[in-house]
Amino acid sequence: MERKNAWSKYTSEKDLKKVMAFGEEYRQFLSACKTERECVAFFVEKAKEAGYLDLNDVIAEGKTLKAGDKVYAVNKGKMMAVFNIGTESLDAGLNILGAHIDSPRMDLKQNPLYEDSDIAFLDTHYYGGIKKYQWVTIPLALHGVIVKKTGEVINVNVGEDPADPVFGISDLLIHLAADQMDKKGAKVVEGEDLNVIIGSIPGFDEENKKEKDAVKNNVLKLIKEKYEIEEEDFISAEIEVVPAGPARDFGFDRSMIIGYGHDDRVCAYPSFMALLNTTKKLKKTACALLVDKEEIGSVGATGMQSRFFENTLAELYNCMGEYSELKLRRALTNSKVLSSDVSAGFDPNYASVFEKNNSAYLGRGLVFNKYTGARGKSGSNDASAEYVGEVRNIMDTDNVFWQTAELGKVDQGGGGTIAYIMGNYNMQVIDSGVAVLSMHAPSEIISKVDLYEALLGYEAFIKYA
Repeated sequence: MERKNAWSKYTSEKDLKKVMAFGEEYRQFLSACKTERECVAFFVEKAKEAGYLDLNDVIAEGKTLKAGDKVYAVNKGKMMAVFNIGTESLDAGLNILGAHIDSPRMDLKQNPLYEDSDIAFLDTHYYGGIKKYQWVTIPLALHGVIVKKTGEVINVNVGEDPADPVFGISDLLIHLAADQMDKKGAKVVEGEDLNVIIGSIPGFDEENKKEKDAVKNNVLKLIKEKYEIEEEDFISAEIEVVPAGPARDFGFDRSMIIGYGHDDRVCAYPSFMALLNTTKKLKKTACALLVDKEEIGSVGATGMQSRFFENTLAELYNCMGEYSELKLRRALTNSKVLSSDVSAGFDPNYASVFEKNNSAYLGRGLVFNKYTGARGKSGSNDASAEYVGEVRNIMDTDNVFWQTAELGKVDQGGGGTIAYIMGNYNMQVIDSGVAVLSMHAPSEIISKVDLYEALLGYEAFIKYA
């Protein structure tokens, strides 16, 4: 059952401009926000501009929340929930758009800086599922924070401004790569070889004699001049190594965007904007839940498996003067969720790993995955037929172009999302998102029309579900 190409919907110049304009807004966001902290800071600023209140301020000031109010809550700078409060009691459940804002990358180790053969390096530990060989010989940037013992937080962003230097990982020249070329893809570049080159000029002592680790010490001197930190401060730092440079329009027709971090910011951005774009009062409370740590199992204090959402919902109830443990449980059970995460786009270059009748295609709209998982649906949520039928009706009512898919052939591989964790609360959940080519690569590709249909689909969901 083939779905129509969504571009066919946008035949007028006016409608096409809406698609392209939203794509450009997203492209700028993707270029600027390459870490979960940067995403949260961006969303907080936009929420404040739109009149949303910080839930912590509401609590501190003893304010009472009511239908029509809009609030947000941030968890440790790396996870957030945004709410448009509806006219119905929270007991009736929420309509939740859940996406993640972390992406595969490399993190600096706690003791990262060293020198070898007159070259200074930063040692890394990769984060999430990557093909390690894709990360060599490309320009890299450093994003993150350094926290001193005093608690002072220093923001780091080097490699994005055209005046900045960039960094990178060397590869073995083809002339000496006979043994390397015989290795399996997983072993062509080993994890411990992902060492980022950051300098090569040595410092010298007063007698013009070379010091031990002179290159490393010279780099440390430059870093100290810029950030006023010592080497030991790397122990309490979170520095992410990401591809340098902005996301770009892709193709002669500019119909696509290539950039780092589409997984899963291409779903997080329209999820957030769906709430901001909804100006009328809603019946059910709507929530955009933007989480960290999905790429490593949704664990930890800022992952979906934390109690942040449950605790925040309790605080919301309390600010409405209605809190009870039973009411909280009812709200969770009665909630409906679009677990907004990307799907593997069908790639004709690698058609052998896909099953054509159950694949996501670029340009055919928002993708729904009834289940994900691996092999025998391991780790999957598996939405009910009743809920799939309801979602179909919502999308068709608002003329949203959509499609369904699985993650490749049954025994080829697999993957998961936050859907099963939301399902653990007894919520109705289905995976939905945007098709991506080259998923988890340093540069991924999406279609602008799929992005726009995702926005329309998310707006319809919070309106009708």
